[in-house]
Amino acid sequence: MVYVRKDAGTLTAAERRRFVEALLEVKRRGEYDEFVRMHLAYFSSDGERGLRTAHMAPSFLPWHRRFLLDLETALRRVDPAVTLPYWDWTRDRTAASAPWTADFLGGDGRRSDRQVMTGPFAYRQGDWTIEVGVTDGEFLTRDLGRRRDPLDLPTASDLEQALRDPVYDVAPWDSTVTRGFRNRLEGWGTGRGGAAWRNHNRVHRWVGGAMLGAASVNDPVFWLHHAFVDLQWYRWQRRHGGARYLPARPLGPRDGQHRRVVARHEKLPPWDVTPDELEDVGRIYRYA
Repeated sequence: MVYVRKDAGTLTAAERRRFVEALLEVKRRGEYDEFVRMHLAYFSSDGERGLRTAHMAPSFLPWHRRFLLDLETALRRVDPAVTLPYWDWTRDRTAASAPWTADFLGGDGRRSDRQVMTGPFAYRQGDWTIEVGVTDGEFLTRDLGRRRDPLDLPTASDLEQALRDPVYDVAPWDSTVTRGFRNRLEGWGTGRGGAAWRNHNRVHRWVGGAMLGAASVNDPVFWLHHAFVDLQWYRWQRRHGGARYLPARPLGPRDGQHRRVVARHEKLPPWDVTPDELEDVGRIYRYA
């Protein structure tokens, strides 16, 4: 049966509570930290050798689509009524709006060390200790809006620039491309400062704290952010009917990206699934 992913700003108090309780239970079971480990393992950049799957590559979108589905499956094992909500950062744009309420994801970090002090994921509540990360810190951190060097969230216009591009991705299939929907949405730009971070990447920067690195999964907002990113792929597919994931075929041995990116019908590590198989999720879920 097809289930629905809802806008976080429209959830009822009961829906927020059930999502939080399911997420905390996945954490208690030890499953959540495995998601952090997986994201760390597959976060590779242009400059690294070998296959890139999660970031700076065409498979950014299908990789995270499958990643979200795995977390959602874990949540629904706890509570079948729970689905992943999405955070519409083009509309809910302040630290006082959804999803930063005390009964949902909690709020900003305190000034001294950016530790989140409110909500169910605050360290002092005892249910959300950072076990896997790039530092030894045990508590969740945030710096919403980046106090010392303020940064705005992407706008609907910024998102529209990505959505109107009719081509999924282009050579050289990495963070340097200036055309193609995938990188316009992923957000690797040119220049310095805020101009270099767009859409998806800019949101990670705006949240700050744990969301800045490869262990960004430690902040539960990761999932709501990526559900909204996934919704954009869903919308792009419908706007540009017939547009498909690219590259369609494996790149040849003379190509500088040979064996570094996943083609449409190649397996997407670490799963036994291809981007082609992840392009249509209409039989699994839809967005409200």
